[in-house]
Amino acid sequence: MDLFNVAALLITFSALFAWINQRTLRLPPTIGVMAIALVFSLGMIGLVRLGLAPPDSFAWFRDVKFGPTLMDGMLGFLLFAGALHVDLGQLRAQRWVVTFLATIGVLLTTLLVGAATWWIVQALGLELPWAYALLFGALIAPTDPIAVIAVLKQAGVPHSLETKIAGESLFNDGVGVVIFLVLLGAAAGGGFDAADAAGLLVREAVGGIALGLVLGSIAYAMLRSVDNYQVEVLVTLALVAGGYALAHSLHTSGPLAMVAAGLLIGNQGRQFAMSDRTREHLDTFWELVDAVLNAVLFVMIGFEVIVLVFTPARVAAGLVVIPVVLGVRFLSVGTGVGLLRHRRAFSPYAATMMSWGGIRGGISVALALQVPPGPEREIIVSITYTVVAFSILVQGLTMGPLARRLYRGQAE
Repeated sequence: MDLFNVAALLITFSALFAWINQRTLRLPPTIGVMAIALVFSLGMIGLVRLGLAPPDSFAWFRDVKFGPTLMDGMLGFLLFAGALHVDLGQLRAQRWVVTFLATIGVLLTTLLVGAATWWIVQALGLELPWAYALLFGALIAPTDPIAVIAVLKQAGVPHSLETKIAGESLFNDGVGVVIFLVLLGAAAGGGFDAADAAGLLVREAVGGIALGLVLGSIAYAMLRSVDNYQVEVLVTLALVAGGYALAHSLHTSGPLAMVAAGLLIGNQGRQFAMSDRTREHLDTFWELVDAVLNAVLFVMIGFEVIVLVFTPARVAAGLVVIPVVLGVRFLSVGTGVGLLRHRRAFSPYAATMMSWGGIRGGISVALALQVPPGPEREIIVSITYTVVAFSILVQGLTMGPLARRLYRGQAE
C-alpha cells in the first residue's frame, strides 16, 4: 500500500476514534483514541484467530514503520508545538531540577531498571544479555514529552510542578537517545568507549541545542521583519521541517534542536516579533498540528499491538517491570528533590506527582523497534509496549484525579 493510502487510513481511524471518544467515553483525547485503538486491535486479533476475519486484515499497518514515522517525521513538530507554550522564565526557575532529572536521573534509571530487568527476565526463564537489559533501561528511562504534555494540559497540577514535569520531559529524551545509541553500539558488539560516548553526547545534545538556538534566532529575525501571519506561520513551519532535517544531516539531536527553537520562538519571538493577530493564528495553527499528530500517534500506538509478538513469559516480564520502573522513578525524583531542597522550596507531594507524572510513550516504543532483529529485540519490544500501555492508560487517566485530590484549593 502506498504512503498516501496508509496516511489516509491512519487519519480516518484517528478521526473516527476521536469522535467515538468525544461522544461516549469523554476521556482525555490522546488517551481515549489510544484506548479505543487498542481495544479495536485486540478485537481484530480475536476475530482473526476465530477465523471470522481475513488474516491480512491489518497487513497495511506493517507499512507504517512506527519508529521512523515518529522519530524522523512527527517528533520534531510535536516537540516544537510543546515547547512553544512553555514559559521560559518558569523553566529557568526550575533549571536545577530539570537538569538533574534529565541527566543524572536518566543515568540512574538506566542502570537500576536495566539491572532489575536482567534479573527478572532470567527468573522467568528468558534470555536477555546484560548489555540488552541496560539498553532497555536506557529506552525506558526518559519520560515522553508528547504523552506528558498531553496529560498535563488537563491534570490541574500547580504551575511550577507542571513546568518541572514538562521541562524534564522535553530535555531528557535527547539525553536518553544518546545513551541508547551508545549502549546499542556496545550491545551490537562495538564495545564501549568512554571518550566516544562523551563526544557523542556533546555532538548530539550540545550541538542540537546550539543548532536550535541559531535556527530559532534566524527565524526570530525573519518574524520581526514582517507583519503577515500567513508568512510568519510558514516561517515557523519551515523552521521545524528544515531544522529537523538539518539536525539529522549534521548528526546532532533534532529533538533538542526543536525544543530550543520552540522555547525561543514561544517566548522571545511571541513577545517581541509578533502582533496580537499573528500570535492568535500561530497558537491556533500549532495547537491544531499538535492535536492532529497526537491523535494519529496514539492510534498508531494502539495499533502497534497487532504487529508485535507476545508470549505469556514476555507479558509477565512486562507486568513485573512496571512497578520496578515506577519505583526507580520515585527514587530518582526523590533524590533530586532531596538534594535541591536547600536551593528552592517544592510544592507538597512534588516527588509523588513528578514520579506518577513520568509517563512513557511512543518514543520508548520507537527506540525499542530500533534494536537489531533477534530474540533480544522481541523481549525488549514486548516489555516496552506493556510498560508504555500501562503508563499512558493508567498513569495518564489517574494523573488528573490524583492532582485534584492532593491539591484541593492549593496553588503554588
